[in-house]
Formats: sequence, C-alpha cells, structure tokens
Amino acid sequence: MTANTKSRFYGLLVAVDVAKRYHDVLVQWPDGHQRAFKVANTRAEHLRLCDYLLAHDLPVRSALEPTADFHRPIAYQLAEAGIEVHLASSLACARIREALFTSWDKHDRRDAMVILYLLEHGVTHPFEDPLRAGYLDIQEFSNTYHQIALARTRCQHSLVNHYLALYFPEMERYLHTSRAEWFCRFLLRFPVPASIQALDRATFIEQAWDVVGRKVAKQRFLNELYELARGSMGLPVPVDSPAVMTYRLQIQRYLDLTAQRKDLERGAEQLLSPNPDYRRLRTLPGVGPIIALTILAESGDLRRFRHHRQYLAFCGFNLAASQSGQSKSSYRLSKRGNARLRYAFWLAAAVAMRMRENSFRTKYERYIRSNPTDADLRRKARTAVAAKMARVAHALIKQETDYRGYYEAAIPGGGTLLTRAVGPVGIP
Repeated sequence: MTANTKSRFYGLLVAVDVAKRYHDVLVQWPDGHQRAFKVANTRAEHLRLCDYLLAHDLPVRSALEPTADFHRPIAYQLAEAGIEVHLASSLACARIREALFTSWDKHDRRDAMVILYLLEHGVTHPFEDPLRAGYLDIQEFSNTYHQIALARTRCQHSLVNHYLALYFPEMERYLHTSRAEWFCRFLLRFPVPASIQALDRATFIEQAWDVVGRKVAKQRFLNELYELARGSMGLPVPVDSPAVMTYRLQIQRYLDLTAQRKDLERGAEQLLSPNPDYRRLRTLPGVGPIIALTILAESGDLRRFRHHRQYLAFCGFNLAASQSGQSKSSYRLSKRGNARLRYAFWLAAAVAMRMRENSFRTKYERYIRSNPTDADLRRKARTAVAAKMARVAHALIKQETDYRGYYEAAIPGGGTLLTRAVGPVGIP
C-alpha cells in the first residue's frame, strides 16, 4: 500500500512505541499540545487507553512501529474500538530519528516522538488486522508450514552433510528428491554398513524388500546396496553405539517433520477449497496449493490494492534506482516488500516456464531471444515473469475471474490460430 498523503487531520494523533511489557504512548491534540504516558501490555490497560482516547469526542488516528508480534494485541483492541490504526516502517523510523536528533541514539520516549512525526506527515500505512479481516487461520497455516519446512530442510542437511558423510557416504547418491521417504525408512532400519553386513544377502533382500518401496528392478537394486555396504568407506561404528542412536533420532525427526508437513498440506486444502480466491489462484500455471496458501496468507485481501503497481510494491517487485548529479545506477528490484511473496511468485514462475505452452513461458522466451546464453539476461527474464505472475494474480482476484492461458481465434480461409492471452483481458 502507498503511504498516506499529507493532509490536516483534525483530531487526536496517537503514537505507540511497542514493547514486550509496557508501551510508550504519546498523544497530540489538534492545538499541538502533547501528553506522554506508559501503558502496561494487558487487556485491561488496552481498554483503558481506548476509553481515554475516545472520551475526547474527536477522531483518533494511531500509529505503531511493528515489533515482532507484540503490536498485534493492542492494534486489535484499538481497531475494535473504532480507532484508525496505522503502521510506521522501522526503516523510516531509523532514518527520521537520525535526521531529527542527529544521532543513532534511541529510547522509548524518542521513538514515540519519531512515530508521531511520521503519522503527522502522512508517512504511515493503514494496518489490516488478520483476525478482523478473516484470514488469520490462513496466515497461521502458512507460518506453521514455513517453520516446519525450514526445520525439515535443516534436518535433511544435517543428515546429508554430517551423518551420511560419517557413517554411510555411498547412500547419498540415492537421495534424488526430498520427498523420498523410503530413503529415510531404509536408513532407520539399516543406518550403517555394519547393520547390512551382519546379514547374508538373501536375508537382507528379504528384510529390505518392503522398506525401499516400489522400484524398477528391485532385486538388482538391493544387490547393489548390499555390495555398497560391503565396500563402504564409512566409519566402522557398532550398530548399538550411542552415536548411531543419535543418528536414528535425527532420521526419525525428519520422518516426523515430513508427516507434519503432509498433514498441514491436507488441512490447508480442506480449509481453502471453499474459498473462491483460492480456486482462482489455482488456475494460474505453476500455482499449487502451498503457493496459493502463501499468496493469500501474506497478501490478505488483494482487493485492497487499488492498482497492480501498489501490489507489486507490496511484494517488492517495483523498480528503484539511485541518482546523484551525473551519476545514476541502473534500475533494479527495490526488494523492500514481502520477501515470502516474492519467493512464492518466483517459484510459481519457475514452474510455469517449464510447462509446455503458456503466456509466461512465451514472455520468458521472448525476453531472452536476443541472447539465450546470457545468464544475466535469463535472470532478468525470470524476474520479469515472476512480477507478471504477481500482476496477473492481483487481476484475477480483483476482477473475480479465472485465468485464461490461450484462446483460439479463427484464421481467414479456415483453421485456427492460438492467440496469446494472459488471464483477464488487458493484462500485458
């Protein structure tokens, strides 16, 4: 969203410097006089603050600097009381603090003065509370999925770069995809070469037959694993050693995180399947359940962005340059927006470009046509396609229509011709 335009606001301006236990509040009346006080971070104190602000029979506009999630309860109470709530950028607060006080020194009272300055000059953004807007559940699903995915990736890196490197290096060649559960179930049953060498070939094949799942030429595959174990360069640790016990704990943790991720994917599908915006996003090439979940969770209601440029700036896909005198840099992404949204659209664009035929792949190919071997040009093309993906997603929700990839136009003299069309009509 764009910052507010500066205009005279006849009412109370309230700046809140958020902290974990106490908030510093600075109130300014229309005549310019101010009052500062502290508010405990409790529901009773939040309600008392709302009653105090509303008792003056004046419109109230408040601003907070986001601090972790400590600002969410008080922002919710203020909004519920009918008070206009805005957020002040942490970066803007830091720059204004240095400009006003010629020092990087900061404390709570000074921070409240800086937030009030930004609010007074219209350099704040309206706050949309996820609970009041109705997408808190979607946001929490997305956040939890993100945390579990990160933990699972760290666990996988630990298995590959530490445990396998020590105890069974030859097994890494079979880890072709992170969703291959058979790989970890096999390691849980046979963590080290010694656990295979303790069995004869026939017994090993019998015990491992169901563990490795469906395989082409499974008999040959298990024979190959048996030979690898016999010639492994892994450390010769006993199967019942404490080291192998910790190794198995990590393997089991990886499997547990995988199961939790699958449960969240099923739960997200059940939660969002009745949502029409979710169904429209799923019509986009490259957008699956998790990417659609991330877009809705991080964006909220896309209809609040009046123009697609506002949404691109929210994502950080807008262009920026630095100019001073005769020196001017080239335009590049500002990256001041939501990084997880950019990542989601980047992933969706990467999938769409690999599909056989759609407008996103056409745009990519047209972009790199002049020099297909130029790596920098390909990177710029992928970025342009990701930005286009965000632009089309905004149009689908705003115009309440499904994506149209290609449509057939009649050719004079007979036949049909595929004509490019990107989602709603009018999106280039």
